[in-house]
Amino acid sequence: MAPKNENLAALVYGPNDLRLEPRPIPDPAFNEVVVEVDSCGICGTDIHFLKDGGFGAQRLIKPIVLGHESAGVVRKVGSQVTHLKIGDRVAIEPAAGCRTCDLCKVGKYNICLDGKHCTTQKHDGNCSNYYAQYADCCFKLPDHVTMEEGALLEPLAVAVYAGRRAQIGLGQKVIIFGAGPIGLVCLIAAKAMGATRTVILDLEHAKHRLEVAKKLGVTGVIGIKKDDQEDDLVRKIHEVLGGPADRVLECTGSQPGMRISIKATRNAGRICLVGLGNKDVQLPMVDAISREIDITTCMRYNHDYPAALEIVASGYVNVKPLVSHHFDLANVHEAFRVASQGEGIKIMIHLVPRDTNNPKKFVN
Repeated sequence: MAPKNENLAALVYGPNDLRLEPRPIPDPAFNEVVVEVDSCGICGTDIHFLKDGGFGAQRLIKPIVLGHESAGVVRKVGSQVTHLKIGDRVAIEPAAGCRTCDLCKVGKYNICLDGKHCTTQKHDGNCSNYYAQYADCCFKLPDHVTMEEGALLEPLAVAVYAGRRAQIGLGQKVIIFGAGPIGLVCLIAAKAMGATRTVILDLEHAKHRLEVAKKLGVTGVIGIKKDDQEDDLVRKIHEVLGGPADRVLECTGSQPGMRISIKATRNAGRICLVGLGNKDVQLPMVDAISREIDITTCMRYNHDYPAALEIVASGYVNVKPLVSHHFDLANVHEAFRVASQGEGIKIMIHLVPRDTNNPKKFVN
């Protein structure tokens, strides 16, 4: 554990250049709190910044702190903050709008062009001992919710938003492409929203991820082989679901995933594109248009942390099986190596030593 007067942070300087360096401990603005971060999960976007120097339009223009799936303890409180106090355990929503633009005013802060979204090229993440965030983006955790569960609210909020955008409802048949962390939380969210038959697809060699999907209650899994044809995969999907899908959550961003999504969905079905993958794709759009398949997208989340926290705190869903590896901050390089190699599911970095007997609290 870092001394109370030290703020170590995991910074990426360029492709495969990750450094653990001290930074000043922040002071809160009037509407912020400073959180001593306990647990921080590694996301695919973190890996893209480290391996590729960014993704899409988000390219490294300066060294940035990685990490945005975090929970911790409030240590400083801004002068105008009334709903949080020092010692409160909170999950940090890492996306906030500017509060004044047209997008924010209509509730679309998640895609605000001037918002504070971490980790992005302009804003540091929170894989550091201390992090300042708007107080209204910090959600108090009930005593029985662990720090790890608090950190997992970030990917779960993505899944809740995706499910809402896809309009998943009771009794529906749902396809999920990709059994990585986002695909698996999308499975959890889809089932919570009422999906009764679900199928998840991933590459055949990702057997460990497909096994986790089985433990989470998926109806069926499909391991994709190199020589599988689109129509064969559509047939396999229909066999698992008992017919065409009502809804699809495409979490890979791949052209094959998007194409099969269209082909395997019923007339007037709905597809939500969740994953960031291929920049340009070729899709069977005449098929989609002639069958009135709605194709929508989602970015981050949009006031979905409260729902994500509620379904975890109530015991309605269990996200704990997603955490496969634990690392202290001092071993951050090995944590990112494991994550980038796809060896586990969710890799959790502990900035405060774990107390396995009482993981929701700090070890002082």
